[in-house]
Amino acid sequence: MAKKIKDPGVGKSSNQYAKRFINPDGSFNIKHVNRSVSLSESYNYLISISWTRFFLWVILGYTLINVFFAIIYTFLGISQITEPTGDIFKDFLNAFFFSAQTITTVGYGVMAPKGLLFGVISSFEALIGLLSFSFITGLLYGRFSRPRANIRFSSTMVLRGHNENDCIMFRLMSRNTNVMIRPHIEATLILSQKNQEKKYVNNFYNLKLERNSITYLPTTWTVVHPINESSPLRDFNREELKKINGEVLILVSYYDESFAQEVHQVHSYVLKNLEHDQRFIPAFYYDDEGYTILDHENLDKTYSDKTT
Repeated sequence: MAKKIKDPGVGKSSNQYAKRFINPDGSFNIKHVNRSVSLSESYNYLISISWTRFFLWVILGYTLINVFFAIIYTFLGISQITEPTGDIFKDFLNAFFFSAQTITTVGYGVMAPKGLLFGVISSFEALIGLLSFSFITGLLYGRFSRPRANIRFSSTMVLRGHNENDCIMFRLMSRNTNVMIRPHIEATLILSQKNQEKKYVNNFYNLKLERNSITYLPTTWTVVHPINESSPLRDFNREELKKINGEVLILVSYYDESFAQEVHQVHSYVLKNLEHDQRFIPAFYYDDEGYTILDHENLDKTYSDKTT
C-alpha cells in the first residue's frame, strides 16, 4: 500500500487549474510578484541565460554606452576630437567610433581629445571600459566554471506492460561524452485531488523504481516504476491515468568529473502526457569493429508494442 510523504517543498495547496510545478527545461513554474530586486541578482541571471541572450546583452550594453558618450561628444563639439564634416550624422558616427576606441583602450591615433573637458570625459569613459570588460571576463569565467548537470531526458514517458505489470518508463542520457558516475534518481508523484472539504490539495508519494541508482552511465538509462500493490497509481486504470492531475518530479544527482563534484538536475513529466503501449527504440548498438555506437537522436523515439 502506498504511503503519503511530507511535502517535498512545493506546497500542499492546489487548484483545479494548477499547472505543472517544473517546466520541461528544469525551471520551476513560479511567477514572482512584489519581489524586491537587487543588483547582485544580475550576476546569477547573466551566468544562467543562454549564450545567445548573453552576447545580445553584451552587444546591447556596449552599443548603448558608446551611443551615450557619442551624444556627449557631438553635443559638446566634435571639433575637440576631429575635424567637423558639416553633417550631424557623420559627426555622430565619428564620435561613436572615437568612443569605441576609448572604451576599449585601443586608441588608433586618428582621433584624440583636445582640451581639459574632453580629456576628463574620455578618461572617465576609459575607466568604465576597464571595469565593464573586467565584469564581462568574470561572467565568462563564471559561465564556464559553474557546476551544471548536463542530462537529457526523453521527451515522453511511456506506459506499457513489463514483467507482468504495467509500468511507466522514461529514459535519460548525458548530453556530452562524459560518463555519469554513480547517478541516483528520486521520483516523487504529486496528485492534485479534492479533499473532504471539496478543496484541491496536493498529495505526495515516493515512486519506487526498479533501480534508483547505478554505478556509471556511459549510454542510456531506462527508469522504470512498476504499478504494483505498493504503487500510488494502482487504483487508476489506464484511461484514468490520463485524466488525473498528476506530475512526476525527477531529481537526478551524479558525480561529474569535469567539475570534480556532485551535480543535480530536476525534470518532470505530466501523467496526462503518458504514451500508452509504446516501447523505446534502442539508442545504442555495436558496429562491425565491436565499438558501442550511441545515437543521441534515438533517445525520444518509440514504436508501438502492438507491432512486436
